[in-house]
Amino acid sequence: MVNNIIRLLFIVACAIMGYAWAAYILAERDAAEDGSVLYWTWVAVGTVSGMGIGGLVLYALRFITQDLFERIMPVLVSVVIAMVLGYVASQYLIAFVLNIQDTAIHNLLVATLVLVFGYVGITLGLTRASNWDSLIRAVKKRHFENGNPKIVDTSVIIDGRLADICETGFIEGTLIIPRFVLHELQNIADSADDLRRARGRRGLDLLKTIQESAEKHNVDVQVVEDNPPEVAEVDSKLVHLAQQYGAKILTNDLNLNKVARIEGVTVLNINDLSNAVKPAVLPDEEMHVKIVKVGKEASQGVGYLDDGTMVVVDGGKDHVGHAVSAVVTSVLQTTAGRIIFTRFRSAL
Repeated sequence: MVNNIIRLLFIVACAIMGYAWAAYILAERDAAEDGSVLYWTWVAVGTVSGMGIGGLVLYALRFITQDLFERIMPVLVSVVIAMVLGYVASQYLIAFVLNIQDTAIHNLLVATLVLVFGYVGITLGLTRASNWDSLIRAVKKRHFENGNPKIVDTSVIIDGRLADICETGFIEGTLIIPRFVLHELQNIADSADDLRRARGRRGLDLLKTIQESAEKHNVDVQVVEDNPPEVAEVDSKLVHLAQQYGAKILTNDLNLNKVARIEGVTVLNINDLSNAVKPAVLPDEEMHVKIVKVGKEASQGVGYLDDGTMVVVDGGKDHVGHAVSAVVTSVLQTTAGRIIFTRFRSAL
């Protein structure tokens, strides 16, 4: 929204510049009288030409990165507006104050004031860039405040449980998905590793499901282009955007959870929610699980439940790749999730 307003102001300033130059050329050459058809024709051509030049400049800037675009636009707008003000001020000064008739002095004064105002515009644009950035951040923050914004990270999309939560209608407000998160998902989906590629494709499918579920329950899903250039890591970018928008972070990543809390950002951890609503697994309860790998300790095998809960099976080392029956011995709950410790009972 802010960028569109800036673009509109730039086009209007260019149109005024085109009008001013057309009127100036006609006055210098006495080519047409004020109010004549020829005069207004040339003025219209000048105005349209100014708008066209402004449009071409904006189109050329589209090939520049979004971050660089947002940095140079305040400077560019400041310069153009300042030069227009310089021209208007010089005409007023010449016509009503100094009453200069000499063409050479007239042109020199106009050029001088335009350059001086242009320099002032460059100075203000550069020195006040941080204020522009703060203004944009404040507008964005207000834009999302009523929508209870929540930034979604890659891990919670791939996890899949967020899609189920959205389907139940428990999620409200605005779900913000940064463009760099989509790029990360796409890179995972294009990975040469089969398992990693499958996870990435599943994440893209689940994201579509999240969007469809959100529409049913009046949740606003917004993909934002902001990509903080001053930070490289995805987790740091998410924290930076959360601070900028005044948003919470939806994740199940333990490290992101810790970093965000240190930075004062509220975290909604899907694992915490899952642990809160999940029925307790009691000792001596029997469960079925497929052993997928060897555990850290001797004779241990490791499997996972459908929701991603890790199950450590004592005595399951020799049954990797097979489903087994195991008896629960203890349960360890952590911020990263829940770990169920069991002992092998029989192969299925």
